[in-house]
Amino acid sequence: MAKLNQTALVTGASSGIGAVYADRLARRGYDLILVARDEARLAALADRLETSYGIRADLLKADLTSRADLARVENRLRDDASISLLVNNAGAASKGGFLAEDLEPLYDLVDLNVGALTRLAGAAVQGFLARGKGGSIINIGSVVGLAPEWFPGVYGATKAFVLALSQAMQGELAAKDIYVQAVLPAATRTEIWQRSGRDVDTMTGVMPVDELVDAALVGFDRREGVTIPPLPDEAQWQAFQAARLAMLPNFSQEHPAVRYRD
Repeated sequence: MAKLNQTALVTGASSGIGAVYADRLARRGYDLILVARDEARLAALADRLETSYGIRADLLKADLTSRADLARVENRLRDDASISLLVNNAGAASKGGFLAEDLEPLYDLVDLNVGALTRLAGAAVQGFLARGKGGSIINIGSVVGLAPEWFPGVYGATKAFVLALSQAMQGELAAKDIYVQAVLPAATRTEIWQRSGRDVDTMTGVMPVDELVDAALVGFDRREGVTIPPLPDEAQWQAFQAARLAMLPNFSQEHPAVRYRD
């Protein structure tokens, strides 16, 4: 495919969902900026993609839990005029919840899954607006954001935030030609399970990562606001959305609902 003369910045690009996004976008003709902590893996991926697809792949080694590293990625998003797409993929899960003796991993998870993702989305928007050309942001969430009781701790809450943030951005930015997609995978065969202390081979219903990304890109091409690749019946999501929207007019009340009055 011919070069697009556009660049996609992909976080968490050294493996899993991020690496497959990098491959698929390179196949579409995007140049790439690959962001992750593992520079050796990034270099191997960049070499393969440049050789296979004739694109340019730059490396940006960064730990997004480091404020200095995060700032470097933010600056690249704001300043690089070629960037038209951010794949906001970097994230993690935690091994435990609030019953653990040490709660610092939960707080660190919020910093990564919520704080870093939000700052990168904001930097991308600032860059898009400054260049006046529009752009796209793909925020990788999870179906656990709709089912937070499935996991202990804050993981589900962080992914609920990703969905809410994406929807808020869609409402605010569509008129500026900025498209924001929330992708909600279910269990996907990536290294996140090993890092969070779970054996993915003991689990059922785990989707191959290439199938997940290919489906998500179908939703991207259709300009879906929310893409849920594992959901068989789209009408269920539409009904959920309709029920949520039907409540909104009822929230503006001068007095509590009757059931809460003595």
